[in-house]
Amino acid sequence: MADPKGFMNITRKEGGNRPVNERVDDYGEVEQTLNQEDRVLQASRCMDCGIPFCHWACPVGSKIPEWQDAVYKGEWKLASDILHSTNSFPEFTGRICPSPCEKSCVLAIHDEAVTIRENEASIVEKAFDSGYVQVRIPEHRTGKKVAIIGSGPAGLSTADLLNQAGHTVTVFEKDDAIGGLLRYGIPDFKLNKKVIDRRLAIFEQEGIIFKTNTSVGEDIKGEELVKDYDAIVLTIGAMKPRDLPAEGRELVGVHFAMDFLRQQNKVNRGEQFTNGERLAATGKNVLVIGGGDTGSDCVGTSIRQKAKSVTQIEILPKPPESRAKGNPWPYWPTTLKTSTSHQEGCERKWSLNTKRFIGENGQLKQVELVEVEWNKGENGQWQMTEKPETAYLMDVDMVMLSMGFLSPVHEGLVKEFDLELDQRGNIKIDEKYQTSKANVFAAGDASNGASLVVTAIAKGREAAESVHEFLS
Repeated sequence: MADPKGFMNITRKEGGNRPVNERVDDYGEVEQTLNQEDRVLQASRCMDCGIPFCHWACPVGSKIPEWQDAVYKGEWKLASDILHSTNSFPEFTGRICPSPCEKSCVLAIHDEAVTIRENEASIVEKAFDSGYVQVRIPEHRTGKKVAIIGSGPAGLSTADLLNQAGHTVTVFEKDDAIGGLLRYGIPDFKLNKKVIDRRLAIFEQEGIIFKTNTSVGEDIKGEELVKDYDAIVLTIGAMKPRDLPAEGRELVGVHFAMDFLRQQNKVNRGEQFTNGERLAATGKNVLVIGGGDTGSDCVGTSIRQKAKSVTQIEILPKPPESRAKGNPWPYWPTTLKTSTSHQEGCERKWSLNTKRFIGENGQLKQVELVEVEWNKGENGQWQMTEKPETAYLMDVDMVMLSMGFLSPVHEGLVKEFDLELDQRGNIKIDEKYQTSKANVFAAGDASNGASLVVTAIAKGREAAESVHEFLS
């Protein structure tokens, strides 16, 4: 244990964020960092509980009390080694994870959880600065070849473990750069893409082969991979967005959130788009439909593009400020979440349903909204009903649909392999991550459904173990 009285003598201290009036003018990372002395003090607050609920809540099973103790003692290399033992790239989760570990920290009972996520990020940065993160080239190769389709967090974590096991791993990515949603889904103000490039440079030196601009199922047929590789792992994500089949959906100005975010990330990389292609919120009244993290990212991006106004609506009721009686610690709190993007200037509304989009000459001009209420029916299920005479029109120039993702895209490889799907349209796998086709595995959102980056990493690591066992 670090300091037996640390949690009593030291209060929680966060790095905080850059001033709003400064950060809204660029796409630099919003979050700031504490100095090393403060980090050590924050690590001292970890109580090394007899039952580490933080470890229980973490999808990758991070050994949090152990590396917090190492930080407190100044053993940064040991802390980095422990951290990397369960996570191939903690520099990603240290920046973008919603930290279920902190929500389950015993100190969270009094809203004073240990700063786990921020300490995780500081360990990795210290490790890189001090040269602790070294290239690890496998001592021998097994002669087995593995193709991984998709280079998001699940694909990269699978590739890392299988490469370290000595297999020859090739990662195929349909985009022009590796990273999946890490690259083109998460805004730069949350994750600087140089952080991804730094890790990829290590993976390449370790022997992982990356092939971009290659859509498997189109540029390369799946059956070619079956002939050339001993195993195939599908980590293609759940990229089919939930649509809103309302009147006027076809109007110019109604877009899927991911199309909007993806384009801005490409612009930040230097890619140029014509006026007809550019999805810009500049000078427009923007409406974001959907209250999740992707919607929040649309808010922050719209504000940086200098939108005239930004409103975010959610069909569900406004969550409570603190845990409800049926939502006890240490489970994930279903409470109101206010992101850094919301703090930058956004009106938020709840219990609103979108009835129709109204346009003029094919261009979006207004949206009709109506208030709804939720009640339990006779079967115990929640049912939505519209409140009479509450419909109203809202002037809108641009709408982002951010209502979640349904399943992986079936066109292409999934249909070519004729893979069995579950009830939600995800790729069906067994306990060994094998699909209905021999030698083909699946992991991450493609089989698990849309979830957290840290969950995708965990599923990728588990799949890698199963593939290694299969190849052995």
